[in-house]
Amino acid sequence: MTAPARTRTSADLIRAEEPVLAHNYHPLPVVVARAEGVWVEDVEGRRYLDMLAGYSALNFGHRHPALIEAAHRQLDQLTLTSRAFHNDKLAEFAESLAELTGLDMVLPMNTGAEAVESGIKVARKWAYEVKGVPADQATIVVAADNFHGRTTTIVSFSTDESARAGFGPFTPGFRIVPYNDLAALEAAVDETTAAVLIEPIQGEAGVVVPDDGYLTGVRELTRRAGCLFIADEIQSGLGRTGRTLAVEHEAVVPDMVLLGKALGGGIVPVSAVVARRDVLGVLRPGEHGSTFGGNPLAAAVGSAVVELLGTGEFQLRAAELGVTLREGLAALEGRGVRGFRARGLWAGVDVDPAIGTGREISERLMREGILVKDTHGSTIRLAPPLTITDGELRSALGTLEKVLTEGA
Repeated sequence: MTAPARTRTSADLIRAEEPVLAHNYHPLPVVVARAEGVWVEDVEGRRYLDMLAGYSALNFGHRHPALIEAAHRQLDQLTLTSRAFHNDKLAEFAESLAELTGLDMVLPMNTGAEAVESGIKVARKWAYEVKGVPADQATIVVAADNFHGRTTTIVSFSTDESARAGFGPFTPGFRIVPYNDLAALEAAVDETTAAVLIEPIQGEAGVVVPDDGYLTGVRELTRRAGCLFIADEIQSGLGRTGRTLAVEHEAVVPDMVLLGKALGGGIVPVSAVVARRDVLGVLRPGEHGSTFGGNPLAAAVGSAVVELLGTGEFQLRAAELGVTLREGLAALEGRGVRGFRARGLWAGVDVDPAIGTGREISERLMREGILVKDTHGSTIRLAPPLTITDGELRSALGTLEKVLTEGA
């Protein structure tokens, strides 16, 4: 009789990854095996409160019933056709997403980086065909400390040396200006500018929220200059900040919005470029595509995500619980927290370096049953699922207080 296979422990599985996985990540030493809502469980059965939510890919929590049902239902019908054929789910997805964002047309893709790359291509083509920029001279203005993805073109306009070193030569055509600086932005825009591409809130940089009026200024500047305003809402969008899109905090409507992460409900990768008709209308058959972009499974899940957001419940939860988050962090200033930036259920917390690095604080929180992730230096990010309760959020803040004050 064959002996039953030994269950591999978390330590076993982490060791097993070392020789066979590329080392492009440095995850926390936790091996998640099950999850539901805001809670995850490791191989040994230890439970953790997820305060990262897949960098906002899990805005609706793990395995939200409505999203799981939509996925199961579609799995029994059709999963992929490629765009060589139509499928019966894509029109509904595009219609509902365009309505949600207040724009006209949708270009479905898969990952956030694909959406950014697609937006760049569209902006350049628009510049040549509509604005009249001479061939191959289009420029796009971006902000320093941005994070838009990891492709070679995208890291070409990153200012994070760890994202760039060893990956050149870099793609030309980009101008980098300081974030939250309208004067610098205006100086960089000229007749060759196809678009200004910015994050309404810079996530990877530590949840950097611009001054009131900045987004309005970007909108007015781009309109005067006759170029596009592209808002990368891949992390900030779809309820995270207390509005459907972060630009709505200033009642701004960009020419193009880039979406991803939460659009797939934590089930499948789904991203999209959503834009005015005259902008996305520059694409013609054969000029751009994706085998999996707009596949029926992705479209079904994406439509279910849009339906959840259509009620306004999640935006309201993020806004209301965001008050609890800000108040809890404010109470920790001077007690291990040097400063923080927050909007809705999203915060970047600068921990006193004397207490520990962001990595060290994240590991201490993990041992206390709270999962977060560090970014630069001693900054950690908090972005729980929007389904978190007030009690769970307060408990997490209490654990953060414990870790910071014990480490002081």
